[in-house]
Amino acid sequence: MDEMDRNIIGLLSADARMSVATLARRMKVARSTVQARLERLETTGVIAGYTLKLGEAARQGRLRASVLLTIEPRAQAAIITRLKAIGEIEKVFTTSGRYDLLLQVAAPSTQVLDQVLDQIGALTGVVSSESLIHLSTKFDRAV
Repeated sequence: MDEMDRNIIGLLSADARMSVATLARRMKVARSTVQARLERLETTGVIAGYTLKLGEAARQGRLRASVLLTIEPRAQAAIITRLKAIGEIEKVFTTSGRYDLLLQVAAPSTQVLDQVLDQIGALTGVVSSESLIHLSTKFDRAV
């Protein structure tokens, strides 16, 4: 990836609906150059897809939490399979350090979040969990 690729990704991160023609104008290069770069970035997996990013207004009414799990050795595959069945879990990350997994959870209410946390804690192989409820987003640079 070179500077032009990074510029394309930066512009699309700000507005994934930006047309190839607009990208080319902003970068002061030929449309065909941008199109070829996009095709290569997609083919190589650098760009996995195009999506939208919800603003705070769309997220209102959703309680978010990070859940840190310590699991038994060799239980990860089975636990991840069971976590996939819980719709409120948005993302699961493996981690280094004290915890084995970090879960991103979103629920419509504290009651639902409590039920989800009970479900997670009851999974065979989960040794311990710690939950952190998100209060507000100060900034978000996620792509």
